[in-house]
Amino acid sequence: MSGYPVTEWAAAELPKLTVGRLLSAWQLDVPALLLVAALGTFYNWGVVRLQRRGESWPSARTAVFVLLGLGALVVATMSSLAVYDHVLFWPAAVQNILLDLVAPLGLALGDPLRLAVQALPEVAAGRVRRAMAGRMTRVLTFPLVSTALVLATELTVYFTPYFAAALRTGWLHDLMYLHLLVAGCLVVVPVLTHEQTLPSWCTHPVRAGLVFLDGIVDAVPGVVVMTHGTLIAGAWYLHHAPSWSPDVQHDQQLGGGAMISIAELVALPFMLALLYQWAREERSQTAELDRRLDRELAPVAAGVGAHGPAAHEPERVRPWWETENSEVAARIRRQQDV
Repeated sequence: MSGYPVTEWAAAELPKLTVGRLLSAWQLDVPALLLVAALGTFYNWGVVRLQRRGESWPSARTAVFVLLGLGALVVATMSSLAVYDHVLFWPAAVQNILLDLVAPLGLALGDPLRLAVQALPEVAAGRVRRAMAGRMTRVLTFPLVSTALVLATELTVYFTPYFAAALRTGWLHDLMYLHLLVAGCLVVVPVLTHEQTLPSWCTHPVRAGLVFLDGIVDAVPGVVVMTHGTLIAGAWYLHHAPSWSPDVQHDQQLGGGAMISIAELVALPFMLALLYQWAREERSQTAELDRRLDRELAPVAAGVGAHGPAAHEPERVRPWWETENSEVAARIRRQQDV
């Protein structure tokens, strides 16, 4: 692993970004490393705790949490993207979209909220559930509100002094990383978690519509960046652009195009993950329906066999699906009405 320290006086002296350096140039980002270590440690602790209790946790969830979620964090903050983000705009744009879209998707697919609730002691798990049901959490994760927050975050980063100030100030740059990551998680994690964090009317069809809308909204910042006539952090990039770099305006267009491409690529697995979750829940509800019907019909069948059809019929008791207010009961009533 090689690294190129980026400072104001050395930024323009970075070697030309080639395919080889794109893969081999790395630098250490201590705050990002600490965050990755903390998330990985707590997730692994939860998995081990479940295993010690004899419970299982899907290995696929662990793999996607580590490889896609934590992996995207590492790539965004410590790879060649981080090495060259102070001299070229497009690596910074790719960085930000990884933190805003890709890393949250990977973390959400690992379902850390469900893992925390299952692994923590009962009292601590109750606190987690109360926090997820808290007023502030409900507001921030409310559909459309969270999408608007992501859009506002991206536009604020690029079209206010925020981004230019972050390039000059290290702690603000790390804060921007965290800002983008949290904003993305507010959208993706509530949609994909198995814990109930969204309003009851957010059924899977509604969530699919929200994911489709979110995919359109996520492309907006890239389109605006790509077509914007004014340079973003132009004074910085004009001053620090190395001799081998493309025209600064062209560099910005490359960054906007990369943002659009990644946003559209992320929308597909996001939708597929939601559809898979939807199909699994449908299968689970159907299996539960079959079990309940078997339990309800077994005594009736036994009574008919013992006394025959001519036996005295007791007073009719309405079946549970006519009186119960649940999704399964509603499905049975709809089938009977057809």
